[in-house]
Amino acid sequence: MAADPWTGAWRQRWRECWRATRTLVLLAATDTAAVPGISAAGATPEARLGTAAADAELLLQGPGSSRSHALPQLPAGVSPALISHVVLRELGLLERTRVVDLGCPIAAAVPHLRLPGLESAGPARCLSSGQALDPNRVAALLQRGRDWGRGWNPAEPLLLAECVPGGTSTALAVLEGLGVGAGGLVSGSLRQPAHGLKAALVRRGLAAAGLAGPGAGAGTCTGADPLAVLAALGDPMQALAAGLVGAAAASGAPVLLAGGSQMAAVLALALALAPAAARPALAQRLVVATTAWVAEEPGSDLALLMERIGALWQVRPRLAVAALRFHGCASPALRDYERGYVKEGVGAGGLALLWQLAGRDPADLAAACDRACRIELGV
Repeated sequence: MAADPWTGAWRQRWRECWRATRTLVLLAATDTAAVPGISAAGATPEARLGTAAADAELLLQGPGSSRSHALPQLPAGVSPALISHVVLRELGLLERTRVVDLGCPIAAAVPHLRLPGLESAGPARCLSSGQALDPNRVAALLQRGRDWGRGWNPAEPLLLAECVPGGTSTALAVLEGLGVGAGGLVSGSLRQPAHGLKAALVRRGLAAAGLAGPGAGAGTCTGADPLAVLAALGDPMQALAAGLVGAAAASGAPVLLAGGSQMAAVLALALALAPAAARPALAQRLVVATTAWVAEEPGSDLALLMERIGALWQVRPRLAVAALRFHGCASPALRDYERGYVKEGVGAGGLALLWQLAGRDPADLAAACDRACRIELGV
């Protein structure tokens, strides 16, 4: 893996231009989230239908506001959208934040863009079907992302975030479909990632699609068509994001992929879609930025996952970890992060990193989140 991206030109450029950052939050859905035991982004499959809408409302409206959709009940903790809101509010970047709905079953009651036609044609089918997305929809999403990326102002850094319940499962599936040995490395919303359940779904999806995962011998799918992999196993966020970040980075824009395993999958897709000669530069321009709770999770290994992505495409991908911690917070719902109940989401890791790039103390962010959490929970 490349040297710590906090050093050198990468850090300096972000420190100089962070005020111009535009945050784009992609909301999407997959029927994979309805599989019992697959996700903690809502206590039940029914609750998870409204997770993206509720998180988008918390992100833009903030804690304690009268919002149309209540946050789904979690086993413990509070949504990481709270962290993201605090960063955007305190850095004065809320007005530079846009939400895009790529086909969620419940629409957020905040200003957002919902694309016409195939791009927003509802949730993806369960990845175990091997037919998660129609190929025409994948092509439309990818082209839409590329169009946005090519038109991106390189003077405005892009921070890309997502909210996709079930998305770590589709991330695992896409990574395996592309030939990355990701089993046991991908994080998830559950305190203990459901590796066995996810692996079984991925095996079924790969088999149904006529693909073979890494380690399958002569049938390995290394070099598989990324569009076919997306159509078989992916979700709408991945398709649009891969096109967007590949084109934006090629245009010279600094890009933070704000998240963990899901953004690692987006990185892998962007690399797979790029010409071989363009991959080293692309890997240097795309930085996956996550939380310490993902980076230090004993049940997954994002650093090793990034190394395997780099080895497959012969590049040195960048991973940055925000310093935010909640050990000293008064709010039990924030201390639950330190117990492994909540780890990442809605761009929290990337935005916490942006806070540091803006010269702010992570301890001050923790204190601001503590105050916001007490407002949100009414304590």
